[in-house]
Amino acid sequence: MPTVALIDYGSGNLASAAKALARAADGKSEIITTADPDVVKDAERIVLPGVGAFADCMKGLSAVPGMVEALREKVLKEGAPFLGICVGMQLLATVGVEFGRRAGLGWIAGEVVKITPSDPNLKIPHMGWNELTILTSHPLLDGIEPGSHAYFVHSFEFKPTLPDDLIATTDYGGPLTAMVGNENIAGTQFHPEKSQATGLKLLENFLSWRP
Repeated sequence: MPTVALIDYGSGNLASAAKALARAADGKSEIITTADPDVVKDAERIVLPGVGAFADCMKGLSAVPGMVEALREKVLKEGAPFLGICVGMQLLATVGVEFGRRAGLGWIAGEVVKITPSDPNLKIPHMGWNELTILTSHPLLDGIEPGSHAYFVHSFEFKPTLPDDLIATTDYGGPLTAMVGNENIAGTQFHPEKSQATGLKLLENFLSWRP
């Protein structure tokens, strides 16, 4: 049975993410929550969750011996399908500026910057259900209608350098990045595990994705 490695580095909504992935897998894939780089190397697909500050999450991921190297080997060299969720998506960036500039994984060029809505009355963090605007078709969005709602909670957003890497946005006093993607790498700012039917469909699509 193919395995999905859900990376445990002390910063992620692991229980609900594992439960949603297992539901989406419907017995066809094994979901393994792991901090073991060897498990990552043997997995067919990889999911990187993340909750909290960019710098803390990057520090936590880097502190797991061999994990960043295993991810790089598996995702960049072998082309394993990869999904980053929330801060797990933001870590794909070149750099984050929360609590000082810190390098990210650098897999998708761009910066993670503070949300600055055009309407000063809009509260930060951006939190709750918001509509998705799909800019370009992507296999992970198959069967998900434009205008579908997803669940967000974040104070910073990923601004990709290349327009082609921006897959979907949401509007909160101006467009905010909702999804990025490049080849076998994808990331969502929203939480699929909290986004009900929309999120479940995205996870089902991820589990069958052949980039």
